[in-house]
Amino acid sequence: MIVVADTSPLNYLVLIEHIDVLPKLYGSVVIPIAVREELLVPLAPQPVRRWIESAPDWLEVRDSGAITLSFDPKLDAGEREAITLAHVHRDSLLLIDEALGRQEARHFGIEIIGTLGILRYAHLRGLLDLNEAVKSLQTTTFQASPSLIKSVLASV
Repeated sequence: MIVVADTSPLNYLVLIEHIDVLPKLYGSVVIPIAVREELLVPLAPQPVRRWIESAPDWLEVRDSGAITLSFDPKLDAGEREAITLAHVHRDSLLLIDEALGRQEARHFGIEIIGTLGILRYAHLRGLLDLNEAVKSLQTTTFQASPSLIKSVLASV
């Protein structure tokens, strides 16, 4: 299985200092060129830019290819390329948070998981404390409904 990441989960996992769970959970992660570029924009948080500038060996940047899929025009380049890359590799998991991007990925039959799901899975594997990770996440710009956060915390 190939694991493809959009910008948001990588951004938040770096900010809460839990990016190291990704190789422990999935081995390696692939990102499209547009996601790398989004992580490098001047408006990205300094820790995120620093992390992607010296990306770890388990992170691979790939061209999403020449396949053209029809997307909602509101999706940004990173989401479009991540969904395309996941679509090309049929047995894939897409790490993505944005509601519209998740909806589009589901439309193409792509399995998805978001930042909260990754943290939950890492907690179940004994890699972190979910309560502490969610508290850290809530100090960032991450947005999720209180009911979603409550249900994720209650599920473990």
